[in-house]
Amino acid sequence: MKLRPGDTVGIVATARKTTPEMVEPSVKLLESWGLKVRLADGLYDVCNQFAGDDRHRASSLQSMLDDESVRAVFCACGGYGTVRILDSLDFTLFKRNPKWIVGFSDVTALHCHVATLYGIPTLHATMPINIPMDAATTAYPSLTSLRRLLFDCQCEYTLVNDDVSVPNRPGECRARIVGGNLSVIYSLLGSASEIDTEGKILLIEDLDEMLYHVDRMMMALKRAGKLAGLKGLIVGALTQMHDNEVPFGYSAEEIVRNAVSEYGYPVVYHGPFGHIGTENLALPLGVVCSMNVRGNETLIKF
Repeated sequence: MKLRPGDTVGIVATARKTTPEMVEPSVKLLESWGLKVRLADGLYDVCNQFAGDDRHRASSLQSMLDDESVRAVFCACGGYGTVRILDSLDFTLFKRNPKWIVGFSDVTALHCHVATLYGIPTLHATMPINIPMDAATTAYPSLTSLRRLLFDCQCEYTLVNDDVSVPNRPGECRARIVGGNLSVIYSLLGSASEIDTEGKILLIEDLDEMLYHVDRMMMALKRAGKLAGLKGLIVGALTQMHDNEVPFGYSAEEIVRNAVSEYGYPVVYHGPFGHIGTENLALPLGVVCSMNVRGNETLIKF
């Protein structure tokens, strides 16, 4: 699914509403990479917090999935709402003509759905709403990594975790990466889009959650058998976590550590994936990678 200059990519809103001002920097950036940008019909429609009603958002995404001339589909922003349109989508033509689906956070619903039902890689990466005005002239890690993956389909990262309170668990593994936003993964349990983690490397990240809810989600994944059979775990950014007046007693990373303490696979904490602005590195999901965790450094290679 390697892109070339002159290819057409699309921008669609599957969840929260957006505006021309939010999307314009991404259009300029993608055009500076030599790509043609197609905006979905009614991209700026509004229905309460959503970018149009469910039927409209599903139709907009369907047209991008079906159009053979569109080589990658960028989800404009997250928020909430992608799960509401999953069951209205037809992936028949998409299976014949796979293309990158790009996004993170709420877009995890699409990542999991496509991975579980169709086994087609997707791209966990920054979205138009996260792209700054000077993106076409400034080298940001999130955009440098995105461009390399789109055009070269390669990446190699050395991750550093300097948090001594939650040290990495060393080890090596080689497997497909699945996952994304923890809250969304949790919400898909018991559905047709439920994530398949057996023999996989799992990525989790999240934003703006209560610590006890992080524990609830990790316990749900554990009891559902989603943690025991992993080959490895990447704990991305757990950003802006909250606590009650009576403290829960553990940080978000410590909660994850406690949930997987009985297993022996490698675990890396504070991976630069998720809600961390322009530091959010692109990561292909559904693709086999090697992960080597040694002390506070981790090498991930595709």
